Amino acid sequence: MTEPDYAALENDLKELLGPRGVSRDSRQREKASVDGARMSPIIAELLPLGIADLVAFPTTAEEITGVVAAAVRHRVPVTPRGKGTGNYGQAIPMSGGLVLDMSRARTVIGVSGDTITADAGVPITALEQAARAAGRQLWMYPSTVHSTIGGFLSGGSGGTGTILHGSNDAGFVAALDVVTPESDGELLHVEGDEAQGFVHNYGTAGIIARATVRLEPAQDWRGLYASFADFAGSLSVLRKLGRLQPAPRLVSADTPHITAQLPPDDAFPAGRSSLRMIVDASIVAEATAIIEGAGGRIEDVREGPSVSAALSVLSYNHPIEWLQKSEPGVYFHVEVSGDALVERIDEVHAVYPGGLLHIEAGHTVPIGMLAGIYESPEAVYAGIEKLGELGVGVHNPHQWNVDFRLQETLELAQTTDPQGLLNPGKLNPEYAGPTKGAIR
Repeated sequence: MTEPDYAALENDLKELLGPRGVSRDSRQREKASVDGARMSPIIAELLPLGIADLVAFPTTAEEITGVVAAAVRHRVPVTPRGKGTGNYGQAIPMSGGLVLDMSRARTVIGVSGDTITADAGVPITALEQAARAAGRQLWMYPSTVHSTIGGFLSGGSGGTGTILHGSNDAGFVAALDVVTPESDGELLHVEGDEAQGFVHNYGTAGIIARATVRLEPAQDWRGLYASFADFAGSLSVLRKLGRLQPAPRLVSADTPHITAQLPPDDAFPAGRSSLRMIVDASIVAEATAIIEGAGGRIEDVREGPSVSAALSVLSYNHPIEWLQKSEPGVYFHVEVSGDALVERIDEVHAVYPGGLLHIEAGHTVPIGMLAGIYESPEAVYAGIEKLGELGVGVHNPHQWNVDFRLQETLELAQTTDPQGLLNPGKLNPEYAGPTKGAIR
């Protein structure tokens, strides 16, 4: 294989993007070569896993296509990147090469009926704002609300809205415009089932340059903050609250210890378990009755345009991040799911020393993040086996291999990227560990 020609690629990219659209500055390259992988002590011990040779900053879907075409001409591997908020090393350029930073491609094309189209670098907050202006809202968005739509589709899976709509591969995507080494420098438009093949595979089969995703009529949301004397109280109502109609956008709960690590708020009284909801205004009274009937109390009900974002950033893995910040170097986590999280919580907590669960009302069963005191990789993997024995589904956030529809992605990439230039190191045909599908 011909060696990569970085000098020629840099010249081509300066022509395409201008002198500020490409960088070989060491600080820029280092910044573009990390993501949220330090959340995993296992991955953190291995860093750095790769450093970019060049970083490109396209501003449109068409420029993204041109950058990929130039990299292919010069045999340079390409690692796509949004805001770098992923936690598993998906955006780390393990073979060096070019990091394709798409965070400047921020054009919202527009709303059309019940869909919205935007370039890959548009922040989720901007998409929701555009949808709201048209009387609509996104089906779902990730807990990191400032991440990009391309990053969410390539590396994320669910979040706010998942209770009703499931994960982001389950109909959220209406169409994609992708670029591959075999697309001859053109955007490849795919719709429906064909588009799903490019979701949650870290850009290994094709890089999302533009996306069209589903909207629904806007709702009048409230942020409901409740608390219980202990975690068992929150667990006792979580599934019932998640089944209310119209469906809540989010139902989250934490142990008293995790609650104490969240940002200071009068709605988080000391020593109590916090339960939080994004709930339609029409069912606040019903939710309140369920909570108070189980011995809980309402701490606050908030409204306004920022209420959903404020609660979203306290969901999924974010409470574990606050826990890690409060006691650096102590905790790790695994992603978990199943009714056992409610029905066998004491056994689940006992799997790891210092076990603490953050829980969400999921699409079909509860899902969450189980934190524990980190001892060794072997102890983490042994705990994953124990959780399986308890009937808990597990996803392992301590590895960077594509772990969702792996065989389908391998087959697609053989057609779209036969030379293996897209995000090399992430598509491992031998991977046989826990899969992302285990917690859906």
